[in-house]
Amino acid sequence: MASERTLSIIKPDATERNLTGQIIARLEGAGLRVIAQKRVWWKKKDARKFYDIHKDQPFFKGLIAFMTSGPIVLQVLEGEDAIAKNREAMGATNPVDAAPGSIRKDFGVNLQRNSVHGSDSAATAKREIALCFKKSEIVG
Repeated sequence: MASERTLSIIKPDATERNLTGQIIARLEGAGLRVIAQKRVWWKKKDARKFYDIHKDQPFFKGLIAFMTSGPIVLQVLEGEDAIAKNREAMGATNPVDAAPGSIRKDFGVNLQRNSVHGSDSAATAKREIALCFKKSEIVG
């Protein structure tokens, strides 16, 4: 597999519970390298732009409110098959369905407060990274 990049977000529910370090350790333990990272508190316009693809969904308003409720940690992860490795480390979107030992199973509270977000494809990763980071902020 070729080396690739993906976006990871440690969500407000996880930063509120001081889980950032444990989550990063799990991502690094899965063979991913953090090549860019910043802690931010999104404004509604930032969250709306990022989640624009969901704007017609009934959960959109709640998602925006949640993602702007506290600080988040944005990361660019790099490694062999990074997207798949990140998704495996995160586990299923709903913590109830996530595999034992995954981030969402161990730290997720519910479907929305599931602690992390990760890109689901190479095209999505490219878009999400461009939305969240300037090229000069990425080392590597």
